[in-house]
Amino acid sequence: MKIKLIIVDPKYQMNVGYIARVAKNFGIEKLFFVNPRADLKGRKSVMFSKHAVGLLENAKTYGTFDQAISGCDIVLGTSGIWRRGERLNEHEYTVQGAMKKVKEDLRKEGVMGLVIGRDDRGLDREELEKCDMLVHIPSNPDYPVLNISHALAILLYEFAGKGFDGYERASPERPSARELDILMLTFERMTKGKKIRNRKAVKNVFTKMVRRAQLNRSELHAIITALK
Repeated sequence: MKIKLIIVDPKYQMNVGYIARVAKNFGIEKLFFVNPRADLKGRKSVMFSKHAVGLLENAKTYGTFDQAISGCDIVLGTSGIWRRGERLNEHEYTVQGAMKKVKEDLRKEGVMGLVIGRDDRGLDREELEKCDMLVHIPSNPDYPVLNISHALAILLYEFAGKGFDGYERASPERPSARELDILMLTFERMTKGKKIRNRKAVKNVFTKMVRRAQLNRSELHAIITALK
């Protein structure tokens, strides 16, 4: 399994630096940011990254959350709040539970997107709904929300420190991001004009289903042909 580490909209340079340092500790070779507010090459970012400054210099940035998670077979989001009784709770796991579920569902060469939310307010509702799984780290109920770099260290110890590889480019047999975009465009054209109560929710479910299926290129093209 490959890990694609995605950091959404970080605000503080200190956290950006610590994230790079922790990532390098566990063998992550590339960082992916969504609309960072902090300067990735700012003085504090560099200072707190120590010997991992290369990860910041070579980091890739995206304009949208959807672009960042494109190409991932499973998207694992992080949440500081356990949403008891909410619909999202159906896919919320402890770290150990998430580890077990990912190992069961993801093939060896698959890509898991590990998403770290904002350091001041986490992931928003729409982003959480686009994640296939949510992971929660239980902590002191009087002060339950961990700093994002601390949470990342715990997660990477479990997912990257126990035999997993860092993120690498997908193999040629896997569909490209462009091919996946064509599938989604075909799905949107197919459903256009139909009476659908919650079009966004239906699209999210279809997207998650495609990711979980971990389609190869021939399977994806067969589905596009069927939808057309």
